[in-house]
Amino acid sequence: MFIKIRRDTLMILLLAFLLILCGRIITYVAYASSPEVDQGVPIAGIIVKGNDIIPIDTIRENVQAAGFRDTSYIKGDMLVTSKRTLPLSEAISNAQKFACKSTVPGTTLQPIAAADVSVDRNTGIVTVTVIEDFSTIPISNTTSANNATYNGVNTGQFKETA
Repeated sequence: MFIKIRRDTLMILLLAFLLILCGRIITYVAYASSPEVDQGVPIAGIIVKGNDIIPIDTIRENVQAAGFRDTSYIKGDMLVTSKRTLPLSEAISNAQKFACKSTVPGTTLQPIAAADVSVDRNTGIVTVTVIEDFSTIPISNTTSANNATYNGVNTGQFKETA
């Protein structure tokens, strides 16, 4: 009827039970003490798709500048930020414009031809889909035998002597 258990095994099982119980209690207390979000759906994050050259962080920072920050929330058809309240459609169009202004790091090249921003009003996830098109970028490249320049930088000094 009874199972024989050594004393050290019993102690390990009791400690495991106490750890699990304490974890559950801490989770419940953390949930119960969290502030109630009755103001709307908070912005959960920004997902960037379609980029090859421009880093995700650059596009994400530009979209956050349009108002889609972690501290902002969606209330109905309005985006409420820490500084102002604006219509969600206006914030989406601003985010599209700001995403198109993203540059390649260290340059002034803006290869994003178009951006599509969609916001899930239930979860607060912002999805940014970009199209990079380098054929739309005006690049001035004039070369000569002694004086080669690329975007205004003199590269004639970098001649190969082989």
